[in-house]
Amino acid sequence: MPYLFTSESVSEGHPDKIADQISDALLDNFLAFDPESKVACETLVTTGQVVLAGEVKSNTYLDVQNIARDVINKIGYTKGEYQFSGDSCGVISLIHEQSQDINRGVDRGSKEEQGAGDQGMMFGYASKETENFMPLALDISHKILQVLAELRREGTRINYLRPDAKAQVTIEYSDDNVPQRIDTIVVSTQHDEFNGDDTAMLAKIKEDIINVLIPEVEKHFPTDIQKLFNDNITYHINPTGKFVIGGPHGDTGLTGRKIIVDTYGGKGAHGGGAFSGKDPSKVDRSAAYAARHVAKNLVAAGVSDEMLVQVSYAIGVVEPTSIFVDTYGTSNVDLSDGEIAEKASKLFDMRPFAIEERLKLRNPIYLETAAYGHMGKQPQTLTKVFESPYNGKIEKEVELFTWEKLDMVEVVKTTFGI
Repeated sequence: MPYLFTSESVSEGHPDKIADQISDALLDNFLAFDPESKVACETLVTTGQVVLAGEVKSNTYLDVQNIARDVINKIGYTKGEYQFSGDSCGVISLIHEQSQDINRGVDRGSKEEQGAGDQGMMFGYASKETENFMPLALDISHKILQVLAELRREGTRINYLRPDAKAQVTIEYSDDNVPQRIDTIVVSTQHDEFNGDDTAMLAKIKEDIINVLIPEVEKHFPTDIQKLFNDNITYHINPTGKFVIGGPHGDTGLTGRKIIVDTYGGKGAHGGGAFSGKDPSKVDRSAAYAARHVAKNLVAAGVSDEMLVQVSYAIGVVEPTSIFVDTYGTSNVDLSDGEIAEKASKLFDMRPFAIEERLKLRNPIYLETAAYGHMGKQPQTLTKVFESPYNGKIEKEVELFTWEKLDMVEVVKTTFGI
């Protein structure tokens, strides 16, 4: 019997995502001026206020207030009527030094013997459902909000958009797990005050979302995905009605509250640890990236059509305590999932320092991960510029989304005899 599956995404202007982006901007600045920084930064945003907290061990000093304001302004919170603006909000810093009890288990005489920064389990997932090996419902949800943000900044075709927004997509699947059609699309977008009655306002927003936004979204997908967009989609556009009050004025935001949006939209599994604001010694982040790298390369190589990879750690211990693979019955090789996991563990060194080195994680690469998902984006190299009243100006060429590289496919094929 056909079934439905749903994923959601939130915009860069959503309160929780503002918090994530501020935390990752702070992390990037610490790593830019001191790559050995140990950082765990949390952010809270609410009406007219930003609170920064967490633990840091670093040889550099930052103007954290200015970094936070810059992020907020770039997102688009620049007007007084939003009740939250980068130029006028208060920024309180409660950041303090990292506990030596934690640091003792991480830093060792040899970097190769670096222990995990925490205990826990992390998951990576990949599926042949899309070209970027991501779940389709989440991929479309992300793209809806990315295009919506582009239209907001363009300000011509839709000229009333504000930064806060959410999207949700429901896909109908066949019995053999093949996407058949898009069943439902939900979009809630913050907007300016309209002159006139609410009925006309809502009608205009719905018309623009369906006739302007969605056709632009379709263009970003290959033909087989475009066919899933049809005239029978159920749309819920701003279903609660008026959405003028939004952002941190409408809802308090916290770092790390959108972990399913950040990963696989409810597909696969999640170990519960958030990413943003954490340096790569925290395996919550680095091992989740490494597990995605493993799953994506194995699926791309043809080991299976779908795969979940779990890796677990004990704080201060170098080697992972377990590596687990689930192919959901889609394996294309004559091996059990346990045997696949054993072979994968020999191909991919999952020790914390090895992950940092392989994926080049001790670089300022994290702000770009903090909205529209940490997984599924295109790897790229760019030059980032950082300025500080205490450290001067620095330019760094960095590689973004290294865990999305298909750089182990041929090795995997050889190892698995594909």
